[in-house]
Amino acid sequence: METSAERFTEMYVRDYPRVLAFALRRTDATTARDATDEAFLQAWRRFDELPKNPLPWLLVTTRNTLSDEWRRQDRQRCLAEELAKLERSVTVSSAAEAAALERISVLRALARLPDQDRESLMLTVWDGLSYGAAAAVAGCRPSAFAVRVHRARRRLAKELTKEDLQSLRRQTTALDPSSSTVRVLKDDPR
Repeated sequence: METSAERFTEMYVRDYPRVLAFALRRTDATTARDATDEAFLQAWRRFDELPKNPLPWLLVTTRNTLSDEWRRQDRQRCLAEELAKLERSVTVSSAAEAAALERISVLRALARLPDQDRESLMLTVWDGLSYGAAAAVAGCRPSAFAVRVHRARRRLAKELTKEDLQSLRRQTTALDPSSSTVRVLKDDPR
C-alpha cells in the first residue's frame, strides 16, 4: 500500500507539467510557477479531500491563485498611480501643500497595510459603508468586521507614526487636525 507522500509524489510528477503549461498560457513564467506551486501546496494540505482525478481541481486552484495575484497587482498599480498623481500635482499654497503631503503620507501608509486591513478601511472610510454593509461585502459578521476595522486603524496609526509622518512634520510647520485624512483614525461609521 502506498503512503500519502508516495501518492502525492506520483500525482506531482504526472500533473505538474500540465498544470504549469495551463498557467503559462495565462501569465509570465515566474507567476505561473508560483501559482502552480501554490496549487500543489493546497493539494498537499487537502490531499485526502482531493477527487480521484485531481487535475481539474489543480487547474481551478491554479486559476484562482492567478486571479488573486492579478487583483493584488491591480490594487498595487492603482495605489502607485494615485501616489504618482499626487506627487506630480502642483502645490498651490502652503495649506494645500500640507494637505497634499498628508494625503500622500496616508496613502503610503495604506499601501503598506495588509490587503484585509486596507480593504476594511477603504470600505468604511472611502466608500462610506456602515459596519453592517461593509461586513456583508467582506463576507463576515459585523462584530468581526468591527474588530478588523479597529485593528486596521491601529496598524494605520502605527504606519503613520513611522518615517512618513515624522518626515511630514519636519517639512511642514503644522498639520490641520480637522483634515479628512486625520479623521480616518477618529471617525466611527457605526
